[in-house]
Amino acid sequence: MKKILLITLTIAAFACSTVKVSYDYDRQADIEKYKTYKLSDETLNMKVQQLNRDRIISAVEKELTSKGFIKSDNPDIIVDINVKGVEKQTATATTTGSVYGYRGWRYGSGFATTQVNYDNYIEGTMVITFVDAAQEKIVWQGSGTKTLNEDANLEKREENINKAVQRILMNYPPAKK
Repeated sequence: MKKILLITLTIAAFACSTVKVSYDYDRQADIEKYKTYKLSDETLNMKVQQLNRDRIISAVEKELTSKGFIKSDNPDIIVDINVKGVEKQTATATTTGSVYGYRGWRYGSGFATTQVNYDNYIEGTMVITFVDAAQEKIVWQGSGTKTLNEDANLEKREENINKAVQRILMNYPPAKK
């Protein structure tokens, strides 16, 4: 249950900071030949709250359509989507007070205190993978990672998911070199 809650928070709040994206692809693959897609069974059954799963799938399908892809039962690529959330913590120490030491022949001392503040947050990652359906081989993979806003409202969640998917897929197709 904790895992589903963490993943739900990951999806629900893909906001607050900029999405850090990266991608990789098979340089031998003919990326231009891929025109049709199908979502993987794993994607359709992601262990994420249903409404958020639907939002993610809708955002990915919208972006794929804008890139000229057509959904098909006999696809060129299988699209797999994974999300995960990782609980993280940072600590900040602040010391206040006087210092002590020698001054000439005198020794002096003072009083100092250190306060440590802990900040807990969730870092969410979404990975979108394109697998060549005929060869069963990964041909492109993009990911986006950011600190999540757990308090995002419904509209903000949807906007954040859409922006994250757009940022991840903006690197497809990769630029020719």
